[in-house]
Amino acid sequence: MVRAVLQSSKSGVSLSNLQVEYKDLTGELIPYKQLGYATLDALLHSMPSVVKLDKGQSGEVMCHATTGNEMTHITKLAARQCTAKRTGRPQVVNCQMRVKPAAPLVLNAAAFMLLIFLAPSNLNENTTPAKPKLPHSAPYSPKLVQSRLKEVLNKHSNGLWVSKLPQLYREHYKQDLPNEALKDLEHWTHICTVKTSQITPHSAATPPTHDKSPFHHKKPQTQRSFATSKSSTPASPKDLPPDVKQKLGELLLKYSSGLWAHALPKLYQDTYKCKLPEFVLDHLTLLSDICTIDYPMPDNPKRAILYAKVVEDENRNQSGLAGSETKETVERRLSSQMVPPLVIPREEYPSVLVVEASDANSVILRYIGEGYSKVQEKLEDEMREFYGQDINKVALNSPLPGQLTAVRAEEEEEILRAQVCEVMADKVKVYYVDHGFSEVISKSKLFELHEKFYRLPFQATRCKLAGLESFSQEQAVLKRFESMATGKILLAEILERKEVPLMVLYDTSQDDDININAACMKALQDKSLESPLKVNSAYMNVNVTSVCSDGTIYCQVPSRGLTKLNGILEKTENYLHSQVTSELLVSRPFCGKNCLARYKGKWSRVEITNLHGSRVLDILFVDVGVQASVEVTELREIPPPLLCDLISTPAQALKCYLADLPVSVGSWTPDAVQWLRDTVLHCSDCSLKIAKVDEPKRLAHVYLFTSKNFHDTSCSLNQQLADSNLWNQQKDVFLSSRGPSKSLNAPTNPATIQTSNLSTDGQDKAPHTPKRMSSLLGSQSAPPGSPPEQLIGQNMDVFVTVVCHPGHFVLQPWQDMYKLVDLMGEMILHYNKMEEKPLKVEKNQVCAAKLENNWYRVLVKGVLTNGLVSVFQLDYGKHELVSCTQLRPLTQEFCQLPFQAITAQLAGLKPRQWSEEASIVFRNHVEKKPLVAQLESVQEASQPWDRKVVIYLVDTSQEERDIWLHDIMAEFTDEMSNTA
Repeated sequence: MVRAVLQSSKSGVSLSNLQVEYKDLTGELIPYKQLGYATLDALLHSMPSVVKLDKGQSGEVMCHATTGNEMTHITKLAARQCTAKRTGRPQVVNCQMRVKPAAPLVLNAAAFMLLIFLAPSNLNENTTPAKPKLPHSAPYSPKLVQSRLKEVLNKHSNGLWVSKLPQLYREHYKQDLPNEALKDLEHWTHICTVKTSQITPHSAATPPTHDKSPFHHKKPQTQRSFATSKSSTPASPKDLPPDVKQKLGELLLKYSSGLWAHALPKLYQDTYKCKLPEFVLDHLTLLSDICTIDYPMPDNPKRAILYAKVVEDENRNQSGLAGSETKETVERRLSSQMVPPLVIPREEYPSVLVVEASDANSVILRYIGEGYSKVQEKLEDEMREFYGQDINKVALNSPLPGQLTAVRAEEEEEILRAQVCEVMADKVKVYYVDHGFSEVISKSKLFELHEKFYRLPFQATRCKLAGLESFSQEQAVLKRFESMATGKILLAEILERKEVPLMVLYDTSQDDDININAACMKALQDKSLESPLKVNSAYMNVNVTSVCSDGTIYCQVPSRGLTKLNGILEKTENYLHSQVTSELLVSRPFCGKNCLARYKGKWSRVEITNLHGSRVLDILFVDVGVQASVEVTELREIPPPLLCDLISTPAQALKCYLADLPVSVGSWTPDAVQWLRDTVLHCSDCSLKIAKVDEPKRLAHVYLFTSKNFHDTSCSLNQQLADSNLWNQQKDVFLSSRGPSKSLNAPTNPATIQTSNLSTDGQDKAPHTPKRMSSLLGSQSAPPGSPPEQLIGQNMDVFVTVVCHPGHFVLQPWQDMYKLVDLMGEMILHYNKMEEKPLKVEKNQVCAAKLENNWYRVLVKGVLTNGLVSVFQLDYGKHELVSCTQLRPLTQEFCQLPFQAITAQLAGLKPRQWSEEASIVFRNHVEKKPLVAQLESVQEASQPWDRKVVIYLVDTSQEERDIWLHDIMAEFTDEMSNTA
């Protein structure tokens, strides 16, 4: 890396500036002290094959690149580094949050760091892997990554360069290797052995690496490393019939984000019309050669998640498209080959400016933000200044198709990059490569494009709109898209990161986000098939399909559209029943997607409304108005032969409000909702009369009847509800912040939790609270039941969720975060399928609560007269108000994972009344951030949610130093005291 820095400057780099240049290239400083040298100068003098030192004209020491075999020097450095390790606290926690390049070991000093080997079989099989450090985005599953690394390394018996590992991982599993896994590699001695380029085995006599500070960032070694895998003998699949294994492999390939094992039997039966052998779920190791297995809930093996092993086609890149290239495309390719390609933004939801769309599979857009529109604006400012000088205006007198050029725009002030498309007599057609449109202009406006303006990628790019692939050139779609999207800055959800990425676009400028893709799909609907809406019209044989908890009802009214839909759905049922294929499985769900799911045993149309991770999602049965949460395995694509007919038929569920009620929608009591459900959902002879219509919302205010006597509104269900006492609210319950607890100094075992018998309805008992609080202690190396003195000083990676002030905040341990995500997915599936039954709610009751489409484990703090309940989120530490209709009993299955919210106070500070200014400073430093926590003490209580820890918080995101938050707050309070 030093050589690379020096070779970039022919005149050399000054010694005083070398560290700056090196860090610009690698993101790290030259680690001369770790290599055993007191000064940088001493290190450079030791490597004459890499650097030559001399004095410049000003007397300053200059560094120049020399030629030679640097590998000999690297080997010597490796040997020297082994004797240069510092002593200190043995447990090093590195929680960097620095932005790394996509291939994290390519552009920094660690590029020459690691080789990995399978670990020798005589190593301790039960070695506990190091806990994961804080990743840059979502938490990852160490067990899953470890099992996948075993597979990769088993194919490289002579070892593997770590710099190649991210690429191989991506090729095998169609996913990026988590950055944190690379940091954890050297700790996974039960998986692989990390060696230097000498490829020598790890010696037990080698002293462990110690740093001065337990949170000090360990600099990368400069020698290259290699890794090998631990030999393993997976269970033989000899008892699994080959055809079954092949079919299971096909199913797993459809779900790259993983498939729950418990979903296999039904999915297998639906897809292949035969039963899966019963022993498969009890012997998942039989599938070890076609999938990797993760157990997010160790106490429930059948809740395993299976990930397909992807076998790459070695010949997939043998056949190119060169033979089909036209002369024009060749010319453009040759002309632009010096310009680097545009890299898709790394964030999941970048902002884009939509330019135009003549095809939904090729929408022209530009990315907005840092690194894209910002640098383009800077480039155009530089071009304006450059071509503003006459000496730089070199006319392009003989332009050629495909040639890049600088163009003076119509405003005469702007100079833009363009590519020649067509040459005419005195004019030329050009395409503005950064703005995405074409124009015919005079040849006199063309100038030669200076080479320094080739460095920025073309900013105009293309995307494909998800869900509209089969209707990409339909005029109704393009017209709707132009009116809603063209010329606007939208939010883009990137589903596939290909050369032409697959996207869903959202307009977030309104109160409600608008899914552009879904809106364009609705443009294909035949309006003549919509449910009729006409004031004072009456309809018999009405089917009430849904009564929502807020009082909204959905009905099916006899119509031409409903008749057509029933006929198409019957054909759909027959088609899916006859197909024995995995082609119709939905492998890439997204919001707004139209597909099929079973409703009352038959395939029905649904729209995906929300995703909870990659395996659980919310859907709306558009023809009955019923919402549900399902696994992605329960969805099917609409069969291609029936796609046009189903898409063109509007939703047949008519949304209705009951007219003339004493309360508005949203204020219904559970008793009123239940009465209406009992009355109409199983009635085969309903009728309705439309009183008022809100056409833009397709909403009807109606009188509803359970007979054909719709002429007399006094006989309507509306009148019966209005006259009833079903609108009475519940009485108040005393609100309490906490129940009785033991003394804070009680010698209760901190690794256990006393069980709770909280009454639910006077008969059943709530399930026990989790017996281990691994969210506090189980994530450490100490076993359950360890006395607290063994845990003092332990470090853990945490995420701070809620902050009041330094004396009270809430954090989560990072280690079990992915388990919490899986648990919440399971809760969504379980509770969204449960029948809504009123739950008698009492203070201090542990239950499940629905908040913003998710289900959380909560503690009831009190009940209000308006039907709202005050709850405390036991995994996130937030206090919320929720309707009592959104509470359910917490089943034992969801108590296996300990509650993840830990109440804490900052150590190292005297107790005080914190000012609002101090609270804001602390909040800005820690809230919603991953940090390192060091445990000082535990304040015990009888219930886990009342327990409190006293901890130090450390921000390790900076290279130069670790930031201890108690120091920051102490300095701030001192400054405030001095200025008072």
